[in-house]
Amino acid sequence: MDYATLKAFKPSEYEDAADGYRSMGNVAQAAKDRVENTVAAGMRKTLQGDAAEAAQKQLQALAKNFHYIQTECGVISTALNGFAYDMAAAKRKLDTAIGDAQGCTVNPDGSVTFPAGQKPGDEKVADGGTVTGSAGGSPTSDALERQAANIHPNPNYGKAMGYANRIADALKEATDADTKWAPKIQALKADDDLTVSARDWTDVTSDTGGVRKAADSYLDTIKGPPKEGSGEDNAQWWKGLSEEERAGYISMHPASVGALNGLPADVRDEANRVVLAEQRGATQSQLDTWLKKEPEHYRPYISPITGREVKGAMVPTEEWKEWNKQKGRLEGRLDGMDTIQNRFDMTGKDGLPDAYLIGFDAEGKGGDGRVILANGNPDTADHTAIYVPGTGTNLSDIGGDLDRGTRLWQESHGIAQDSKISTITWFDYDAPRSAKPGEKGDIFPEAMFDERAAEGGPILRDFLDGNRAAHMEATGNTGHTTAVGHSYGTTVIGDAAKSGGWPDGPLAVDDVLVAGSPGMQADRAADLGIKPGHMWAMGGGGNDGFVREGGRWLAGLGDNWTIPTDPAFGSNVLTSNAKDHSAFWDEESLSLRQQAYVITGQYERTKVE
Repeated sequence: MDYATLKAFKPSEYEDAADGYRSMGNVAQAAKDRVENTVAAGMRKTLQGDAAEAAQKQLQALAKNFHYIQTECGVISTALNGFAYDMAAAKRKLDTAIGDAQGCTVNPDGSVTFPAGQKPGDEKVADGGTVTGSAGGSPTSDALERQAANIHPNPNYGKAMGYANRIADALKEATDADTKWAPKIQALKADDDLTVSARDWTDVTSDTGGVRKAADSYLDTIKGPPKEGSGEDNAQWWKGLSEEERAGYISMHPASVGALNGLPADVRDEANRVVLAEQRGATQSQLDTWLKKEPEHYRPYISPITGREVKGAMVPTEEWKEWNKQKGRLEGRLDGMDTIQNRFDMTGKDGLPDAYLIGFDAEGKGGDGRVILANGNPDTADHTAIYVPGTGTNLSDIGGDLDRGTRLWQESHGIAQDSKISTITWFDYDAPRSAKPGEKGDIFPEAMFDERAAEGGPILRDFLDGNRAAHMEATGNTGHTTAVGHSYGTTVIGDAAKSGGWPDGPLAVDDVLVAGSPGMQADRAADLGIKPGHMWAMGGGGNDGFVREGGRWLAGLGDNWTIPTDPAFGSNVLTSNAKDHSAFWDEESLSLRQQAYVITGQYERTKVE
C-alpha cells in the first residue's frame, strides 16, 4: 500500500458496497420467504398431482438458492465493513500526520521535506532536507533517532522525522489490512452453477470463519449480548442494535443468535436456518468421505468349539461394524435435518402456518441433537403451547414429535379459528435413553433417574422466560401459554419449576398439562408454584399405566409418592381415550381435543374425571 493509494482511499465507498450487499441479501431473503410461504404454500392449497410435485421441487431448489445468496451477501457485507473499518483507522492516522506537518511538505512518495532552520545560539542557518520514515521502530532505533534529532543542526529535522514515521506507520497498517483482507474477500465467490450443494454450504462455514477472524476489530465495535443475560436482557440488547449491527452479528454468529432466548422468533429462525444449512452440508460431506472408507465387510467364521473355519460361513468384521455404526449416525442426522426441511416445505398444506426454527444443533451435548420448532409465530400468538417430549427423543427421529406439535396446532386452530395459535416442539435437553433388549449396560433405563431432567429443567425455564419477553416486546402483553409434557418431559417441566426457587419465581406459563407422567419431583402442584386450577393431567391405557406406576414406585421407593393423575396432587384429571403411552396425540382423539381446550383457554369445555 503506497502513500498515494492510502491518501485517495475512501472507506465510504466500501461501506456503501457493504450496504448494497446487505440490501441484496434482504431482497434474497424476501424472495425466499415469498417462494416458500406464498407461492409454494399457495400451490399446496390448490394443486395436486405429478406436475405440482415437480413444480414444488423446483420451487424448493429456488428457495435454497435465494437462501444461499442471502447468507453469502451477509458474509460479504461484513467483510467489506471490516475491511473499510481497518483501512479507515489507517487513513485517519495518515490524515492526522499530514495535518500536523505544518511548515513541512509531504511528498507523493510519503517522504517529508523540511525547511531550513536555525537552533537558538547557532550562528548559521542549517539547510533543509527530506527524510523518509520507518514503521514500528525498536526501542534502540527510536533512541538513535532521538539522538540524531538532538545533534542535527536543523531543529525542523526531528519534527519532520516524527511526521515521516507516523506516515510510515499508517502505510504499514494499511498494507497489513490489505494483505489480511485480500485473500478473504477474493475467496467470497460462488461456483459457476445454479446448484447449491453441500460443498457450497461448507464453503459458507469456511468463509464465515475466515471473515469473523479477520473482522475481529470491526466486530468488537458491536456490543455483544449480555453474559448469562435473561430473556428480557437479550431482548433489550437486540433492540438497541442498529440494522447494520444486527446483520453483522447474524452473519458472523448465527448459532449464537439462534440460541438466544428473548430474541424475536423470526430473527432466531433466520439464524438457525443458516446453522441448519451449514450443518447439513458438513454432515453430508462427512458421510460422503466416510462411505469411501468402508472396510472389508465379511470374514470367515471360526468355530469357537473346533477353532477351525466353517466352510461357507461368513460374519461381519469388527471394523465394518464400527464403520456401519458411524454411517448410521450420520445418516440419521441427515434424516432429522431433512425432516425439519420437510416441515418448512409443508407450510400452507391443510392450512399449516409458517414454521420457525427457534433452536437447532445437529450434535447437541450427547450427540442426539437439539431442535426447537414452532408452528406459527409465538411472539404474536394469542395462545402458545410448548410441548416437551420424553425418553428416547433425538434428532434422527424427531419427525414423530414434530408431528405431535403439528397436530396440537391443527386441533387448537380448529376450535379457536379466530385466535392466533403457536405450538412449539421443544427438544433442547439430553433426553434419556431406554435400555433395549440385548444391549449391554445398566439394567435400568436412564429414564428412571432425574439427572437428565435436572439438567434440562433450567434450560426449559430460561426458554419460557425468553418466550414471554419476546411476546411482551412484540405485543405488549404475555399472551396465554401452556407447557405440555409427555412422560419424562413432564419431569423436566417439574425440575424447570423447581429451578426458579418457587415461590419467588413461578414458571412463565399460565397452564401446565402433562400426559403419561411418572412424576414431577413434587407431591403437589402447589409445590411447583402452579396456580390452583391450572394443573392438568391425563393418563392412558395399556403400557401407560406401567410408566406412571413405575415412576411412583421408583421415586417414592415404597412411600406414598404422588403422581399428577393422583387426586392428592391437585390436578384437573382430564378424561382420556389414549390406548397406550404414545396415543395421546392420535388424530381425532378425545385426548388431543382435551389438550386443545386447555391450550386455547376453553376450560369449560374440558371433561374432567
